[in-house]
Amino acid sequence: MHGLARRAPPKTAEHRRAGRLLPLVLLGSALAASTLSAGVNVWTTNGPEGGRIQALAIDPSAPATLYAGTSRGVFKSTNGGASWTPTNTGLTNTDIHALVIDPSAPGTLYAGAIYAGAIWGRGTGTSGGVFKSTNGGESWTAVNTGLTSTSISALAIDPLTPDTLYAGTFGSVTLFKSTNAGESWIAINAGLPRNGVLALAIDPSAPATLYAGTEGGKVFKSTNGGGSWTASNAGLTGPYVFALAIDPSAPATLYAGTSGGVFKSTNGGESWTAVNTGLTSTSIPALAIDPSAPATLYAGTQGGKVFKSTNGGGSWTAINTGLTGTYVFALAIDPSAPATLYAGTALGGVYKSTKAGGSWTAINTGLTGSNVLALAIDPLTPGTLYAGTFLEDGLFKSTNGGGSWTAINAGLTGTYVFALAIDPSTPATL
Repeated sequence: MHGLARRAPPKTAEHRRAGRLLPLVLLGSALAASTLSAGVNVWTTNGPEGGRIQALAIDPSAPATLYAGTSRGVFKSTNGGASWTPTNTGLTNTDIHALVIDPSAPGTLYAGAIYAGAIWGRGTGTSGGVFKSTNGGESWTAVNTGLTSTSISALAIDPLTPDTLYAGTFGSVTLFKSTNAGESWIAINAGLPRNGVLALAIDPSAPATLYAGTEGGKVFKSTNGGGSWTASNAGLTGPYVFALAIDPSAPATLYAGTSGGVFKSTNGGESWTAVNTGLTSTSIPALAIDPSAPATLYAGTQGGKVFKSTNGGGSWTAINTGLTGTYVFALAIDPSAPATLYAGTALGGVYKSTKAGGSWTAINTGLTGSNVLALAIDPLTPGTLYAGTFLEDGLFKSTNGGGSWTAINAGLTGTYVFALAIDPSTPATL
């Protein structure tokens, strides 16, 4: 799939035996103390913890319960992120890019999965779709009837009529609607261009009014529940609209996170103004508005930073103490305690702030969201392991047999690690 060459076979029987045995000997040396004691054919997830976090959702009725959508499925925490458990039973695709919770029945939630080739250009196909859980993520069922494109990049739920859902895709038919809780879908594309919908937002006071942000750097508006769409782009620049956020106290005020920065509209999308003063990165994959003080908003950037504005985007200040990661893909605010917020990143996993962004702490225990594509074991110190991962996660090292991991990416100009090799005579060289 990745264009890797086949390895030539050893020339002699001795070489063939060594080629088969050496990896098993090293693996056994490294894991015997922990894995084998658990029993034959019993495996334990050993990290690295963190990974690529692409979506976050907080249970509005119990804000200590939250969900993280990752490139390895959905993880759930019931203690404010102190620990996480994978909740993937029934997910046939685990590359999760969107999560929404039914506000009237928070045990019901929806996950949008995407085929990686839709973003990264590898392979063909449309495997993905919308998955539904009615038991807090314990199990999932695909709900794709009527979806002709199943690479789901965005989801939105009607806050007043939660059986009404919208799904944005990367396909040429870019937007779908369900009025029966995902049981069936119809395309709603009149007036929309044939490029992907990356963001959706619904007016909380008038849910028939909604906005769609597209790959073409445009925002489209519908006032009839998606029946028809018109462009709402005056003043808006940037080839991608990644995120949309609506002021809950004044829904004619909304913000767009784009590849050209943050833009603000105060007239329901009729016109936009750039509001980037203080931003050092202008690719904005995530936006969040403080529900108790809507002039306070947060922007997550491609540079792995979070910025805060307390004047409706008039100016921004970096708030990154303790935060690492190459992208901030998702932001979520505790509705009952808005000083508590979460940031989902690539490389660093999930971070939490209880000081309105004043400082951040990684909260990744049990969250194994990285796709590991390469492993190497130090032949002289088998408890030392290296893990190469997919997407922006990079390279990790463990010195305790996988008990804990540290990112080691300084100097790496590419963070897709498909192969690793260790110098057998000088294992510090790899």
